[in-house]
Amino acid sequence: MSSLVQLQKNFLSSPKYAVVGASKDQTKYGTKVLKWYQARSKDVTPIHPKEDELEGVKTIRAVSDLPAPTETSISIITPPKVTLGVLEQAKALGVPALWLQPGAEDAAVIAYIKENGLEDKVIYGGPCILVEGDGIISGL
Repeated sequence: MSSLVQLQKNFLSSPKYAVVGASKDQTKYGTKVLKWYQARSKDVTPIHPKEDELEGVKTIRAVSDLPAPTETSISIITPPKVTLGVLEQAKALGVPALWLQPGAEDAAVIAYIKENGLEDKVIYGGPCILVEGDGIISGL
């Protein structure tokens, strides 16, 4: 089994999920990812610094506000500069798995992942949960 497939299975076997990058804009991928979790009855929390709720779900302001960070996989759909801060918070809190959607990483983000030994926790470099998620869930 490839390490990517194992990472994806680990990510999708979490009891809880969070989405960083969802917004009120229905056309944005962050919102599409949030709705993807909802459509599959997953326990998902949107993280947004300003909104109180998204898609009918109460938001929290930051990763550090997660009630159970060690049981929560996080989808990240943000510009790379924001992604870096999310990774730093997630590492400090012991978040088990993170999935960077295409475009959420750059050279600095990838360097951070490698320098901090997070390769076994972070999915990055192309796969999209909207495309591959259902196939992974069906194999769990």
